[in-house]
Amino acid sequence: IQESALVNTIIVFLKVSVVVVFIVIGWGYMDPANHVPFIPPNTGEFGHFGWSGILKGAGTIFFAYIGFDAVSTAAQEAKNPQRDMPIGIIGSLVICTVLFILYSYVLTGIVNYTKLDVAAPLNLALDKIPYPLLNILMSLAVIAGLTSVMLVMLLGQSRVFYSMSADGLLPKLFSDVHPKFRTPWRSNLLLMVFVSLFSAFAPLSVVGDMTSIGTLFAFV
Repeated sequence: IQESALVNTIIVFLKVSVVVVFIVIGWGYMDPANHVPFIPPNTGEFGHFGWSGILKGAGTIFFAYIGFDAVSTAAQEAKNPQRDMPIGIIGSLVICTVLFILYSYVLTGIVNYTKLDVAAPLNLALDKIPYPLLNILMSLAVIAGLTSVMLVMLLGQSRVFYSMSADGLLPKLFSDVHPKFRTPWRSNLLLMVFVSLFSAFAPLSVVGDMTSIGTLFAFV
C-alpha cells in the first residue's frame, strides 16, 4: 500500500499541476463570445443542447467521479478512518469538482463548443496557445491521469473481492494472499486480464457509457 500510495501521489501531483497551469495560461486566451449563449438552445432532440443536453452530459461524464468511493476500500490502511476517510473523500471531491468546472470553462472559452465534438478536443485549444511545451505536458497529464485512476480502481476492486471472498461470497482464490508481497495477487491477475480484454476489444464510447451508467447506479 505504501509503494502504491507513493506512486499515486507523485502522478496526481504532476497531473493536477499541469491542469492548473493550463487553466491559468488558457484564461488569457479565452474569447467571451464563445460563452454566448451560455446554455445553447435545444435543437428539438432530447439531449442535444439545452437543459436535457446538460443532463445527458452530466450522465455521460459521471465516470469522472468514479474512484472517490474507492477510497473507502483502503480504510484498513488509515490511522484514524472515522476522521481521515471523510476528509479524504469530501476534500478531494470538492477540489476536483472546482478543477473540472474551471477546466471546462477555459476549454470552451478558447474553442467554440460547436468545434469540440472531436477525438482530441484539448489539442484544438492548445493549438491556439503559443506554448508548444504545454501541449506535451497536457498529453502526459492525460496519460498520468488515466494511469492513476486505473491504479486506484484496480486496488479498490481487489480489496472488495478480497472482503467478499473472506465472507464466503466468492471463491477462496480472491482472498489468497501472496506469501512475500502480502497482496491478493491472484485476484489482481484476473482483474488485469479481464480489464485488458475489455480495453482492447470493446469500443471506447461503449465502455465509457457503461462505466458512467454503472457508477451512476452505484452512487444512487
